[in-house]
Amino acid sequence: MERADALGLAQLYQIRGRVGRSRERAYAYLFYPSHASLTEEAQKRLSTLSDYTELGSGFKIAMRDLEIRGAGNLLGEEQSGHVAAVGFELYVAMLDEAVAALSGSSADEAPEPVRMDIPVDAYVPGDYVPYEAAKIEIHRRVAGAKEIADLIVLREELEDRFGPVPAPLDNLLRLQDARIKLGRAGAKDVGFRSGQLTVSPIELDSTGSKALRAALPGAIYESGRSTVKLRVPDDPAARFPAVVAAAEAILAVATQPDVR
Repeated sequence: MERADALGLAQLYQIRGRVGRSRERAYAYLFYPSHASLTEEAQKRLSTLSDYTELGSGFKIAMRDLEIRGAGNLLGEEQSGHVAAVGFELYVAMLDEAVAALSGSSADEAPEPVRMDIPVDAYVPGDYVPYEAAKIEIHRRVAGAKEIADLIVLREELEDRFGPVPAPLDNLLRLQDARIKLGRAGAKDVGFRSGQLTVSPIELDSTGSKALRAALPGAIYESGRSTVKLRVPDDPAARFPAVVAAAEAILAVATQPDVR
């Protein structure tokens, strides 16, 4: 192979694998300019190919190739498609489901996560956590939190490591807090449209609906659709606290005895 230094590691591995068949012994010769003229990456590629010659080395070579070239933009369109279109939390949930399905774990028995469509700035600011890997880990831990205590511990760790939590990250934590509480109340979908919050399904009897109206003045419970509707302030600064308060009230009412 002429100018083997210009080929990728996968290409070199594939071409080398085509040399020799069955009982026929063959040799692959890799030609390249003087060693001094090789780039650092070219040297690593050629060294990897010479180090792993035994049968079944493909995985080791692939891992080495990942180390040399890097993982790329993990959340970019090239690697993961339009992540921004579905949101990072949903993307992580879908990824966990796919991994669980392939590994044969019992993740299919886990309750379906609450889908929340709330217009609020909820993310990890780059000026608060400058490391991309740390930002991804924080998003993963928030999306994977199943208990309120997990979010409390995470908030304490963030404050200890990076300082006071900024508003967008505070919103992210509180959004997951509301998702956990609404999930315990039996909800599956939470939406916001034209100033109205909609939570469903919530199963309440007449006693529970009265308790809900007492806890959330203005709330409407549609028993036929098992849906709670509530007008929420249009002001973005007041909207999200109202959503969080509604989540706490719905959980308190829905989990009371004899309300379902």
